[in-house]
Amino acid sequence: MDEQELIAGCRRKDPSFQKMLYNTYAPKMMSVCYRYVTDKDTAQDLLQDGFLKVFTKIGTYTGEGSFAGWIRRIFVTTSLEYLRRHALMKFTCPLDDYDSQIEDDGNASALSRLTAEELLALIAKLPAGCRTVFNLYAIEGYSHSEIAGMLKIKESSSQSQLVRARKMLQRTIEPIIGEAYARQKVQ
Repeated sequence: MDEQELIAGCRRKDPSFQKMLYNTYAPKMMSVCYRYVTDKDTAQDLLQDGFLKVFTKIGTYTGEGSFAGWIRRIFVTTSLEYLRRHALMKFTCPLDDYDSQIEDDGNASALSRLTAEELLALIAKLPAGCRTVFNLYAIEGYSHSEIAGMLKIKESSSQSQLVRARKMLQRTIEPIIGEAYARQKVQ
């Protein structure tokens, strides 16, 4: 079955097509939700809320852009609405020198030594504001201007949150990479 048939079946509110759509996209959308809230039960609730919106609004999908991108935007928006509603997005990160630039000290390959799961776990530990901006910018691909509009913050706040998130990740990753490098030398 192709995507257009799946969309048409969902527009007809056919439960079998809705189940296929859910089974196709649920694992990826659960990952999206979990990146923003970092609590599995809450992420599961957001997954259900997001699919209710998908099934309710599927008639508004115009066919412009990818269907997967359309669905992803719904889940990102659902997650952001939750964070806003529960006042969980604080736009400060506990970092000694907030505005310092990230130094390139030759550890650019540090990220390549981490698995995706390890990196996502580190991102999940960031404070909500930093994590949200990092996810929107680095993973979802939004610009600072778009993020500022979505979160109702200044563009400069989005930029500073990204710098802070990167700096925190860098400080967390460096010791991990150092340990891995030391183990590798011993072997």
